Amino acid sequence: MSARVEIAGLQVDQELADFVANEAVKGTDVTADAFWAAMADVLNAHRDTNKALLEKRDALQADIDAWHKARRGTPHDAAAYKAFLEEIGYLVPEGAEFQIDTQNVDDEIAVQAGPQLVVPV
Repeated sequence: MSARVEIAGLQVDQELADFVANEAVKGTDVTADAFWAAMADVLNAHRDTNKALLEKRDALQADIDAWHKARRGTPHDAAAYKAFLEEIGYLVPEGAEFQIDTQNVDDEIAVQAGPQLVVPV
């Protein structure tokens, strides 16, 4: 197990703490302490939402596992499976058309295609 240190009320891996202190904030106007204080604020602000989302993910996975176990040994019925996924809220209807407008986007994102923009079909 990696060594952990407490910073801003967080338990942080020592290597990550060293990286932030020695490399990530180097050359910026942000100190490592300010970085960790802001990180703690973000994590604390979203703790309950994140916990609820993880619980929902676990419940969906349990439902999906039970569905497959109940049908073990039978041919896959794609239509029934899709209906089941819609019923439990895993699949939702496609929303209305929308458009996103952006400003001040770095060329590495806006112009240059890269692996971060690859979406499997």
